[in-house]
This record gives sequence, structure tokens and C-alpha cells, in this order.
Amino acid sequence: MKRRTLLATAALGLSVAFAGTAMAQDKTKACFVYVGPIGDGGWTYQHHQGALAVQAEYGDKVEVQWQENVPEGADAERVLTQMALGGCNIIFTTSFGYMDATNAVAAKFPDVKFEHATGYKRDSANVSTYNARFYEGRAVQGHIAGRMTKSNKIGYIASFPIPEVIMGINSYYLHAKKVNPNVELSVIWAYTWFDPAKEADAAKALIEQGVDVIASHTDSTAPLAEAAKTPGVIGFGQASDMAAYKPSPRVSSIIDNWAPYYVKRVGALMDGTYEQADAWEGIAGGEVEIGEITDAVPADVKAEAEAMRDAIAAGTYHPFTGPIKKQDGSDWLADGVTAPDGDLLGMAFYVEGITGDIPK
Repeated sequence: MKRRTLLATAALGLSVAFAGTAMAQDKTKACFVYVGPIGDGGWTYQHHQGALAVQAEYGDKVEVQWQENVPEGADAERVLTQMALGGCNIIFTTSFGYMDATNAVAAKFPDVKFEHATGYKRDSANVSTYNARFYEGRAVQGHIAGRMTKSNKIGYIASFPIPEVIMGINSYYLHAKKVNPNVELSVIWAYTWFDPAKEADAAKALIEQGVDVIASHTDSTAPLAEAAKTPGVIGFGQASDMAAYKPSPRVSSIIDNWAPYYVKRVGALMDGTYEQADAWEGIAGGEVEIGEITDAVPADVKAEAEAMRDAIAAGTYHPFTGPIKKQDGSDWLADGVTAPDGDLLGMAFYVEGITGDIPK
């Protein structure tokens, strides 16, 4: 399953047009592969902010290069090969669908370091993986959704049925249900990561069903733009703050802050301490941030949401703490038991109370 997909109209040249100013070959070259445009306002935008943070941190000691709009599959393998041949010392591949291409090219270039976002394969010693615990942010959003919905109908725009997305849906619903037992969740699968037209259509469909709070796990601002057309409908920024839609319909956001990780990994390569890694940080590590909760949210709800955020950061609360049953009514987590990472990383089920099926 592909982690990110591209607008059908996007095209990729046969050669890689590296962005940025060419620098001397003795610079450390940190290179980034993006599935969408850096102006998408969400996922790719935030990864690019991380790349710019590397440049700001190390100045003329590094050369930062990137390629936008790289489709997953064979095109990605060609781009990665060209990057490796072009002298990149470390290459960050920022989409789940780049996983196989990353590992295939890494095997051919053992002296180049490859870092794959949201993946799990590390077939060679020069491949590392990194991810963020987005489900922590979904818990905060779910709490706000459950407390603020007036129709008791909340919605979720999902991209692809991979564990990362499914655990976000479950966390969002569980925390809405905790504060509002009458809440109902509608999920629309968009089968895209970045397609503003499809995302807007999904938001419109949810609103037509009576949903008045929308979360999304896609990359553009289109769901918020659609929500803004209907008074009383609110939503959340996804991947970036999407501050243009404050104070409503955007009442908060999940911000993916990749800068600390990128700065750390490039720095480790430069100072000789680099080692293969599998990173999965969250609110505590600063990779998942909760964007400003606006005044459109009642003060007591805001305080509760911020308290949850702080408890997650402190390690005193885990969003998946039992008792929790699966959708079919079978037991998953006993009272007080927290979900092991392995269960989350392989999650392929809805929790009890969510209706509908997960696409196969």
C-alpha cells in the first residue's frame, strides 16, 4: 500500500532537477525525496521545513537538495539512484510507498545512508526508519470532537488502510466516545494522500450526513476549506498548523515536526556517531505537536485537551489503555493495560463501536 500518492496531473522528468544552489563536493549532502509539492500545506510542506532546519543549523557545512512530486514505485527507484550517484551522503525518503525502492537502491550504495519515513523494512545496514506517534494527537482531537459536536456525528477522512491510519481512527473515536457516549463516527476512505478535489468531496459528503466535526489523514487544506462553507462545522489542521483557517473551522491541529530528527541524524553523520536506527517519537519527543487550540473551543474543553496532551508527554497517559475491545466484541486490552507497540504497528481492526469495514 502506498504511503503517499500524487495528483494525476503531476509529471516527473526523466532527470532529477535538484533544488538549491550547488555547493562544493566536500559538503555533506542531505537529500530529500517528496511525493507531493512543498507547497501542499501539509505533509510535504512539513518535511521540507525539516530540511530547511538542517540548512539553518549547519550552514555552509551542508548542501540540502530535494526533489518534489516523485511518484511511488519505479520512478522513485530511478530518482534515488540518481541522487546516490550525484553524491548525496544521506537520503530521506518521506513516503511509505518508497519503502521497497529505498531498500533496493540502498543495497547498491552501501556507503550512502538512507532514511525511510513511516516504513518498517531495514534490509541493509545503511537503512534506517523513522515515524511519529500521530495517534497521540488524534486522542486530543477526539476529546475536542466528542465535547464539541452538537449532532453527535463526527467524521474522519482516511487515506489508505494501513496501520498508521487505522490507529489514528481508533484513537480519535475512543477519546470522543469517552466524553460523549452518544457519538457516532463516519469514516470516508479517499484512497489518496494529496488530492484536494477528492478531499473536498469527502468532507462535503460527511457534512451532508450531519457530521459537524471533521478530522482528516490526508495532506491538503481542502477539508477545512469545505468545512468553512457550513456554519457550525469545525475541523483540525493535519500535518501542519493550517493557521489560515483559524479560529474556526480549524480549532486545533496536529503538526508534524520533523526538524529535530533531521538535524540530529545529519549531525550524527557529520560527527561520526551515526548508527542505524528505528525511531518512533511522539508528543514527548517533540515530533508531534498540538497546534494552538483556539477560542472557538470552550475554555474547559481546551483545558481538558491540554491536560491530556501534557499527560501523554509526561508518560502518565497512553491513548490506548484498556479496557478496549475490538469491533467484533472480542477482548483486546484488559483494564489498565496499554497497547504494545507491535500491536499498534500492525493494527488492522477497528475498536468496538465503529461501524463499517476496513477496506482490504
